[in-house]
Amino acid sequence: MALHKGSHGRDDSDKGRKLALNPFFGEADPTAGMTSAPPTHRLPDGPLPPSTAYGLVHDELMLDGNSRLNLATFVTTWMEPQAGVLMAECRDKNMIDKDEYPRTAELERRCVAMLADLWNAPDPTNAVGCSTTGSSEACMLAGLALKRRWAAKNPDRYPATARPNLVMGVNVQVCWEKFCNFWEVEARLVPMEGERFHIDPQGAADLCDENTIGVVGILGSTFDGSYEPIAGICEALDALQERTGLDIPVHVDGASGAMVAPFVDEDLVWDFRLPRVSSINTSGHKYGLVYPGVGWALWRTPEDLPEELVFRVNYLGGDMPTFALNFSRPGAQVVAQYYTFLRLGREGFRAVQQTSRDVARGLATRIEALGDFRLLTRGDELPVFAVTTTPDVKAYDVFDVSRRLREHGWLVPAYTFPANRQDLSVLRIVCRNGFSSDLAELLLEDLRALLPELREQDHPLSRDKTAGTSFHH
Repeated sequence: MALHKGSHGRDDSDKGRKLALNPFFGEADPTAGMTSAPPTHRLPDGPLPPSTAYGLVHDELMLDGNSRLNLATFVTTWMEPQAGVLMAECRDKNMIDKDEYPRTAELERRCVAMLADLWNAPDPTNAVGCSTTGSSEACMLAGLALKRRWAAKNPDRYPATARPNLVMGVNVQVCWEKFCNFWEVEARLVPMEGERFHIDPQGAADLCDENTIGVVGILGSTFDGSYEPIAGICEALDALQERTGLDIPVHVDGASGAMVAPFVDEDLVWDFRLPRVSSINTSGHKYGLVYPGVGWALWRTPEDLPEELVFRVNYLGGDMPTFALNFSRPGAQVVAQYYTFLRLGREGFRAVQQTSRDVARGLATRIEALGDFRLLTRGDELPVFAVTTTPDVKAYDVFDVSRRLREHGWLVPAYTFPANRQDLSVLRIVCRNGFSSDLAELLLEDLRALLPELREQDHPLSRDKTAGTSFHH
C-alpha cells in the first residue's frame, strides 16, 4: 500500500477552489457550484449532492492511465458485464462471515476443490485451501505454514539458536521479500547468471541447510515471463535428501502461471504431481481472469497446513476452517471467480490463454523484426516477454522507448535486472485477455513511428534508471 503524505502544495483556499466545479453540478442553482467547491484535504463542512460528489471524483480519475493499455500489470482489466453485475450484487457481503453468507462460503469451497483438481492434488475432494485478497497474501500464508512446520520439527533449537531461511531466486516478487522481513526469515537468493534469469536448481539446493523452511519456485517470473524449472528444483532437493537426510519442501508461486500452464502446457509437470510440492498459490485476478481482489492458496494435504494456524467457524451445522491475514473483505471477487470457472470451463480457459500467448508470440516476433531490439523471452510460457536494445543501438535506451510510448497512452515498463545482471535494462510487455491482436498492431504502429526520432538522438536521455518500475504487480 502506498504511503501518501500531505497536500502536495495544492491551494485549498476558497479563491483557489471556486472554479473546481462545472456550474451545472449545482443542479437547481447552476451558480452554486462556482462558490461551494469542497476542500480536498479536510472534511467538507457539509454534504454535497451525489451528482456533484460524483462529478468531482470522476473528473480527477480521468487523469489516470487507461488500464486496457497498461502492459505493465498482470492484473485483469476486463470482464464480461454479467460478472460485473454479480460483483455489484455481492459487494456488501463480508467474505469472513461464513455463517451469515453460507452460499458465498460454499462457492469459495467449490473454487478450492476445482483448483485442487486442476493442480492434481492427491485427494481434490478433501483439498485444503482458501481464498485471499491476492497472491501476495497467499504467499504470506504459504510462507507461514512452511515456517511453522519447520519450527515444529526443531523445537529444541528454535527460537533459541536457529534462524530459519527461505531459498528462492533473486527474481522473486517483492511479496517474498516482505514475508522474510515481516516474519524474521533469512532470504537466501540464487543470483542471475548470464542468460539465466531465474533460479538454478542446483544453486538452490546448495543454499539449503538444516534451517531451510522451504524453496520457492516461480511458475512465471515477473521479470521475463519464464517458467522456473519446478521439476528440476524437486530433483535437486531429492538428491540433497539422499546425501544429507534434509527433507526440504517446495512452494510453487504460480501467481500467473498456475492459471496458464494447466491449459496450454498440459505435459509440463510442476504441480502436486511432484511429491515435494507442498503448496501452491495463484492470483485469481491475474490469469484467473477476475478483477483485482482475489487469490488462492492450496496445500497438498491437511498435514501440510499446521492445524494451529487454522481458525474454525461453525456454519450450517458444519465446520469451516479459515486461514487469512485479512478479516473483512468483500465476497464479490470470490463469486466472480466461481462465475468465471463456470463460464469458461477447461476448454474456455484454454482458448483464452492460448489466444493471449499467440498475441504475445506474434508481437514479440514483429518487434524483433524491427531490428533495434533483442528478445530475452518470446511469450511462449507466460504470455509475457522481455526485450532490450541490440548492442549497436547507442542513440536511445529502453527507458526512452518507455517514456515515448507513454505519450501515446501505452504503459510499458522499463527496468534494470537485479544482482549479477544490473547491466541489463529491458522493456516487459504483458499480454492479457482483452489485449487483442488489433491492440497489438496499434502498439507496433506507434513504436514504428517513434523509432526514426529515437534513432536521431545524440545519446539516451534517461538519467535515473533506478526510477524504472516493473514487477511489483
